[in-house]
Amino acid sequence: MATLLYRLGRASLRHRRLVAVVWLVVLVGLGIAAATLRGPTASNFTMPGTESQRAIDLLAERFPAASGATGTIAVKAPADGQLATPEGQALVKQVTQEAATLPGVVGAVDPYQSQAISPNGRYALIQVQFAGRADDVTDDQRDAYEQVGAQAEAQGWQIAPGGEVLGGEPEVGSTEALGVLVAAIVLVITFGSLVAAGMTMLNALIGVGVGMAGLYALSGTIELTSTAPILALMLGLAVGIDYSLFITSRHRQHLIEGLSPEEAVGRAVGTAGSAVVFAGATVVIALAGLAVVDIPFLTVMGLAAAGTVSIAVLVAITLAPALLGFAGHRVLPRRLRRAGSTAAAAPANGAAAGEPTGPEGAEDRSGFGFRWARLVTRLRVPVILVALLGLGLLAVPAPDMRLALPDASTAAAGSPARVNNDLVREGFGPGFTGRLAVLVTSDSPQATAAAAPQVAQLVQATDGVLAVAPPQTDPTGRTALLGVIPRSGPTDEATEDLVHDIRRQVADVDGADVLLTGATAIGIDVSEKLSDALPVYLLLVVGLSILLLMLVFRSILVPVKAALGFLLTVAATFGITVAVFQEGTLAGLVGLDTPGPLVSFLPILLIGILFGLAMDYEVFLVSRMREDYVHGDTARQATINGMGHGARVVTAAALIMISVFGGFVFLDDPVIKSMGFALAAGVAIDAFVVRMTIVPAVMSLLNTAAWWIPRWLDKVLPNVDVEGEGLRTHLAEKEPANV
Repeated sequence: MATLLYRLGRASLRHRRLVAVVWLVVLVGLGIAAATLRGPTASNFTMPGTESQRAIDLLAERFPAASGATGTIAVKAPADGQLATPEGQALVKQVTQEAATLPGVVGAVDPYQSQAISPNGRYALIQVQFAGRADDVTDDQRDAYEQVGAQAEAQGWQIAPGGEVLGGEPEVGSTEALGVLVAAIVLVITFGSLVAAGMTMLNALIGVGVGMAGLYALSGTIELTSTAPILALMLGLAVGIDYSLFITSRHRQHLIEGLSPEEAVGRAVGTAGSAVVFAGATVVIALAGLAVVDIPFLTVMGLAAAGTVSIAVLVAITLAPALLGFAGHRVLPRRLRRAGSTAAAAPANGAAAGEPTGPEGAEDRSGFGFRWARLVTRLRVPVILVALLGLGLLAVPAPDMRLALPDASTAAAGSPARVNNDLVREGFGPGFTGRLAVLVTSDSPQATAAAAPQVAQLVQATDGVLAVAPPQTDPTGRTALLGVIPRSGPTDEATEDLVHDIRRQVADVDGADVLLTGATAIGIDVSEKLSDALPVYLLLVVGLSILLLMLVFRSILVPVKAALGFLLTVAATFGITVAVFQEGTLAGLVGLDTPGPLVSFLPILLIGILFGLAMDYEVFLVSRMREDYVHGDTARQATINGMGHGARVVTAAALIMISVFGGFVFLDDPVIKSMGFALAAGVAIDAFVVRMTIVPAVMSLLNTAAWWIPRWLDKVLPNVDVEGEGLRTHLAEKEPANV
């Protein structure tokens, strides 16, 4: 693979104008396609095979008028009892009529008819039924809905439209640009060259632009959840910058050694590019592997992110060499641009290149990476114990993790959805924000009519139920719909218990099928299925990591050590995320208004993404250790060399990823905020604690045993040549005229 990439890198530089034009045409073409073919994103989470989803499908078939999006307008009078006055009644009826005539609305229910008036006569709820699903509601219709009751508000009343119809696509704004700005600063400091930093950033932006344009071009035919494009952008931008950083760093090193730009870029793509391809492949495999969970929206999210990562890899190994060709020696700091620079310049400037380089005896080994490696290997046992203790403490909250789909109670304070939710809770209790629906269906109207009252009685007798609405039947009389109001909120543990209790209570009803659904029940079913899939997926990822690293390093203990380190990263990341977002510890620092359960798909996504990134850093650090060990260094010295050469570039890469992911913490959307925080924390823990501290300490402790592999297994495993051994043989057979 290294030899193939070597040739690809040289060809890309040699034909750099063609490569640049091709990528520009692809970017423009996909941009036009995205603008013309883009479809709406979905805010609903379907779960085929679950009871709640079967009920939703049946509801759409038997009660088509009720299958569209719903809204709830909360009304608060200036004083108690005012809703009972003639003036108050007239005002509420006026708001109801205004809501009923909105575009896209098929009807609004008068709260006096539905008895949705609080006991103190101050709060009322107006139910609004839209014709289409929440994803079909246009921005104009949503804006008109949010403006309902303007005249009443002018008279001192509070009118707060809410409900599922307000769910929209999270907006990416200027706050995320802060992460990109920090990443750019890290690049400038790392390279000491504005040209190198700007070229690396441009390369990444083109890659993420192509990936996102392609994703939106497909959104007209593939249903994307609202978080899928954000995840793809977040991950594509981070890995795009990192992959270009790795190749540019190695290219600069070869230029300092005196190689021609073409030869330098060829060797950079052949070596660092091999690691980029491997790292990208692990991320893609892990994300695509989300399909095994068999949850459609999660599969789409994983494939969308995998697509942007794939584009980032292709851009790094083709467009990056082309741009390096345009830049020439300007990717080096000014003092190194003089013609005829030789390896003698390397000792003084190795840090700027990302790796100290030069003849073995003249190599500068006084940098931080070498000093840190010597310290860690000398104090390996205390270092391992302290690191494990620290990660263990961070992981303490992890067992208390609760999963749920987000509801309006955790929306940003002051947002329309949050204001509505707070008013409903204030006037009626938390159960009114997460109503349940029970469907009773059979083959005959008589059986349904007989079963419906029995079901209503069983549900009403269930502990935790506040009220059960009288059954409504479909035109055929074969299906009855009962509304259920729990005492607790949608994401409360009590509501989760209530859903299971109701299902147990009605399981033995004769003559009819009874199905429980509603947004709250769907959220509970989704969370439980994801929780059940989490151990299986984690086992899959860990097994995959051991197999892949066994191919790369021809070792047994190194892959096992890497997998255990990955598990430490995951546990600590889960723990710190639970502490902040669920328990509210230091929540103010991330701008979180209301702590609550983690979004149900966060843990499984986090495992998939962190797996790829962890393997990325593992390969860049340990591959150099193996290279030096194979070439005759002691196991301890090889460990020090690997850290010394890789610490700077891995540190820069980690800081860039942390900056990009951290930029999304500034978004108001709590789901995106938690994703950005968890990924940033996970990268920080894995890069600085696990890979740059525990790994060298353990490698030093294992000594030569780290590289042991049974002879029969070594023969069976294919040689993927990520380290470039085949490339070195290929270069040794060529004439030295290349330099």
